[in-house]
This record gives sequence, C-alpha cells and structure tokens, in this order.
Amino acid sequence: MISTVLVANRGEIACRVFRTCRELGIATVAVYSDADASALHVREADAAVRLPGAAPGDTYLRGDLIVKAALAAGADAVHPGYGFLSENAAFAQEVADAGLVWIGPPPAAIEAMASKTRAKELMGLAPLGEVTEADLPVLVKAAAGGGGRGMRIVRSLDALAGELEAARAEALSAFGDGEVFVEPYVEAGRHVEVQILADTHGTVWALGTRDCSLQRRHQKVIEESPAPGLAPALVASLHEASVTAARAVGYVGAGTVEFLVSPAGTAHFLEMNTRLQVEHPVTEAVFGIDLVGLQIRVAEGEALPADPPAANGHAVEARLYAEDPARGWAPQTGTLRRLDVDPGVRLDTGYADGDTVGVHYDPMIAKVIAWAPTRQQAVRRLAHALRRARVHGPVTNRELLVRSLEHPDFASGQLDTGFYDRHLDGLTRPAPDAGLAAVAAALADAAARGGRFGGAWRNLPAQAQTKTWTDRSGGEHEVRYRPARGGGYTVEDMPGLRVLDTAPGRVVLETDGVVRAWDVTAYGATVHVEGPAGSHTLTARPRFPDPEDRTEPGSLLAPMPGTVVRLAEGIGEGSWVDKGQPLIWLEAMKMEHRIVSPASGTLTALHAVTGRQVEVGALLAVVDEAPAEATQEVTAS
Repeated sequence: MISTVLVANRGEIACRVFRTCRELGIATVAVYSDADASALHVREADAAVRLPGAAPGDTYLRGDLIVKAALAAGADAVHPGYGFLSENAAFAQEVADAGLVWIGPPPAAIEAMASKTRAKELMGLAPLGEVTEADLPVLVKAAAGGGGRGMRIVRSLDALAGELEAARAEALSAFGDGEVFVEPYVEAGRHVEVQILADTHGTVWALGTRDCSLQRRHQKVIEESPAPGLAPALVASLHEASVTAARAVGYVGAGTVEFLVSPAGTAHFLEMNTRLQVEHPVTEAVFGIDLVGLQIRVAEGEALPADPPAANGHAVEARLYAEDPARGWAPQTGTLRRLDVDPGVRLDTGYADGDTVGVHYDPMIAKVIAWAPTRQQAVRRLAHALRRARVHGPVTNRELLVRSLEHPDFASGQLDTGFYDRHLDGLTRPAPDAGLAAVAAALADAAARGGRFGGAWRNLPAQAQTKTWTDRSGGEHEVRYRPARGGGYTVEDMPGLRVLDTAPGRVVLETDGVVRAWDVTAYGATVHVEGPAGSHTLTARPRFPDPEDRTEPGSLLAPMPGTVVRLAEGIGEGSWVDKGQPLIWLEAMKMEHRIVSPASGTLTALHAVTGRQVEVGALLAVVDEAPAEATQEVTAS
C-alpha cells in the first residue's frame, strides 16, 4: 500500500492530486521552484522540497532532483501530474530504479507513445517527408510534450523553415527535446479524444469521448464529455482503436488517445498522451469516478472491474487563463486578489486569493467544470457560474468563455478547431453595458470619499463632478454626476437613468424601469464592477497625466513580461526593417511571442538582449518609419 505520494508537478494538478490523497489517507509531498515558494500546492502539501531556480529546465524538468526529493521526504510513490516529466520514460525508469512506485504507465509504454513520431509509426502512419505545395497546409508539431507548445500551422513553403526553427526552439525550452515533425493539417476538424484506463490484469476501459475542439494556439480552452453529435458507429471505432493502441504497448494506468475528425466524419489518429489530461474532470463527472484515485489503486496492483461504470449526463469544462484574447492571447501576470466561483460547480485551481500569477509557467488560473443531465443544462450552468464569478486581478479570458458557451455554433454543437479564427472579433468586442459600469464605479467612489445617499452631504460640492475610467479594451468612459436635490445623485447625459442607492461597495441603478444592482470592489485606481451582464475592470484616469508617460512613435513595447529568447538574424541599430518583419522573440509562460516591426523604416534603437527578462511595457526597440516614397524606392531596389 502506498503511504506517501510526491507529485512531480506544480499548481492546479498538484493540488488536485493532493485532494484525492487526503481522501485516501495518503500523505503528500510537494516540490517547488523558487518562483513557487509560496504557491498553493506548497501550502497544501504535508511536506515540501525546494528545487533551486525558477526556469523549468532547472527545476520541474530535473528528474534527478525530484527523485532525490522523494527519497529525502520519505515518499514511496511519485505521481507525475501532466506536462513537464509526465511523459518522460527515462524519468519513470529513474523513479522505479530508486525503489519508488510510479503512478503511471510502464516506461516502455511511454517510450512507445510519448514521441508522436514513434506513436504514428506504431499505428502504421508516418509524418510527411519533403513538403510540397500540394501538401499545404501542414502542421509542425513537437515530437514530445503537448499543450500547443512547439506547434505551428504553415500555409506557405516560404514560411516553413522559419516555423520549423521556432517550433524546435519552443519545444526544446518546454520539454527539453527539440525534435519536431510535419503532418497534414485538417481544416475545420474536430479534436476528439478517448479516455482509457488499464490495470495490470489485462482490463482496459474506454471511458466515452471528449470534444476539445475550442482551442487557441492549439491549446484547449473548452472541453466536454461526451463529444456531441458523433455517430454511434464512429464512437465505437474510436473506442476500439484506443483499446487496441493501449493493448499494443502493454499500457497501464490513465491515458488519452486523440483523434482529429474531419467534416466528413473520418477519424485521423493524432497521438496518445501517456498521462492524465487537463480535461479529465469532465470524464470523472460523467462516469462518477475519481481517475486519480483509480490511478493509485492500479499502481497498488488492484484489478479494475471488467466493465466501466455507465455514463450519465453531460459535463463541460472551461479553462480560466490569465491572458488577453483581444491582444493576441497575450499572457498576463499580477496578483490574483480574489477568485470566487459558485460552489454549485467544480473548481480546480492552484491559486488562492492574494497569490501571484508569474511569468515562468502556464497562465491557467483554474478549471471550472459543470455537470447536468443534458448538454444544454450543463452549458447553461457553466456560463452562469462564470458570469457570476468574482475574478479580480490580471486580465483573464473569462468574458470570452461566457460568450463562447453562449455562441449559437457552440450551443448547436457545430464545433471545430477553427472556431476562434472565425469568431474571435465578436467574442472580444467591448461589453455593451460598460458605460453603466463606469457610472456605478464613479458613484461608489464618491460614496467612499464621503458622499452619502440621503441626509447630509460631505465633501461633495453642488457643481457636477467628473470621473473618467478606462476599460481593458482601451475605451474611455466619462461620468458627470452631481448630488440631487433632496438626496441621491443625478447623472448627466444619461436620460432614463435613476440612481436608487449608493454605497462604497454597491450601487443600485434603474434604467428604463428595470432595477439592477452593481457590486464594486476597488483596489487603488483599479475597480472591478460586477453587473447583471458580467464583470468589468476599470482604471481611473489621473486628472494630471505624467508627461513622462509619452511613448516615442515607432516604439516596440513588451506586450507581456517575459524573456528575450532571440533576435532576428543580422539586425542592429541602423538596420532597415520591413513592416511586419519579426524582430524579437519573447518567451512568456512557456509560449513564444513574436514582436514585429510596426512599419518599414530604420531601427534606430535596440534595447532587447537575448536572455534578458523584461517587464510588460519595457521598451524593446524603436523603428523610425520611412516616408512612403522612401519605402517604395527601397522596395524597388
């Protein structure tokens, strides 16, 4: 029997494994980098061991350090979670050689399936060799790892070499393995997967299907089980192929077989993930099981029942990321001041109020999972919970998640991996009630500074007061208000609006005869306003802007905190650059981001240095835009 488990991972998955361990009476050990010294998974573990450093390559990717940590803490088993070393056969062997129980598949099974190229060969498939125009579009993928890192869609042969180089660099940084390969890219395909679970006695379960088609940068955003609208014959064939793949490599434990389903209903094998998946909670909800608990039981040698439990109902999961979908999905950092979600849904997170979302790791804050008897009910429950959630801190994709769940295509089950390519502009448009949110913020601010609804008034002169707010989409909202005769407030230029009540944390407004309350929480100049249609984050514009805040034209600023990983070859101060030319590559939260020239002209300043970490807004370079005539002359020559 296992008595103590070390989780060779961090954040949300470590906390999730610890939860099951506590229920089973198993002690827990965390490992942590310097950046994670005060992280939630460290606080929740019974013991913790430091891995010196912050970069994944120095910490969570160091299998030798993790094995030493397990032995030092007295653990007798290691759970790899997902990502990092979870699909590393050498690490699994290290664990076993140290006399520890590996809560995962045998190293030989990982070796056979962890490399996507070898997995395809096992399934009788092969990557593309020399790519021709007829093969386009193609997909460049990392042979190891997952999560969308080291993956690129290529639509022109001219771009292939550069995308291969970028994919190799990203894969090497994320997984310690720079091998990449090329395969055909299926347009408008659905990402469908099958959860499997196998024991050491020859039993293999196929636990339904999951649809994970809503993705950004090839990383999943919304997942559900079962995958809607699949023909029963297709589901049966996916189950059969998944079980066959597991048996072919002597698989043990939890794993996932992934497919891309074409619009015609043809399934193409993608890969087998020899680990637990981020989206495993939807399968747990539908089958009424604990996959982590079953992983532990299988590792202890228990036999599974011959047949899995019956599926029941529908579950949907949304990944809440610290990122800005309207600005190229740029990851965000900062203090997560509040995370409060309806207790009627499941919340898996590695953060608590007051924790910091840093630059070193994946920007996922939490997963929110809803179950209901039908898909329509589950989707509605999840959308409602997300809309009512309190998420105060960095910019997140919360509004995008709500709008995605409510989109007609999603509601009707019309899903494919191009969903966000088609609908992103509409899903990230400014909220229609931002003006009312600004009114609520201004009146709550007035109340906090001494204004009181009814009775006497303090510190509020009779003339109109003005408060200007900036929302996260860049829009400005000027609110002009004054105390009303007999108490209360009136708001100028908003006919049909009545102010019914004000307090520092709550404002009640009536618009067109409908009364609605707005909750207001201020953190200095930043205010979070929760209203009937969702949440708004507003920042008060200073009355006297700092003249030093002006930015020189042509400046390239860091859109997020990160590390400069490389510069375009041959560039330097005085170089000519073309509009749209990639100049600087930043790595933030395990993803690479290209900084391109905003115009054709001369690079008059280059402050970016390879290996240097930069903060958001840091000046990286300056391009002096050439006049149109000069640009034409240079282009012609």
